[in-house]
Amino acid sequence: MKALKAIALLGLLGATSACTESTLGNMGYESHKKDKTVDRGFDSKHLSQLQAGIWIDPQGCDHWIIDDGVEGYLSARVDKYGKPVCSGIASPNTAVGPYKDGSKFGDPI
Repeated sequence: MKALKAIALLGLLGATSACTESTLGNMGYESHKKDKTVDRGFDSKHLSQLQAGIWIDPQGCDHWIIDDGVEGYLSARVDKYGKPVCSGIASPNTAVGPYKDGSKFGDPI
């Protein structure tokens, strides 16, 4: 009986295991997401073609922001030493700049 349970358990584990890049190599699940510089949405293009704006967090520090309609991108704005930039360009919790430009896909919000 124990042998039958062990065989059934191994079969179940084998049937439900995920196909990963370790077993499929470069053809693994989400292997298309290796290049993080390309937008793969409805109007896919290189991210350098989108326009960035600045969002000010509650502490007053800047973050680069891009909104292309469906997807959005955000990263901290830092100086050459990796420290946050807090420019005071606008009040906290606001976004400034053309961060919705560069995409023809409309944003209803």
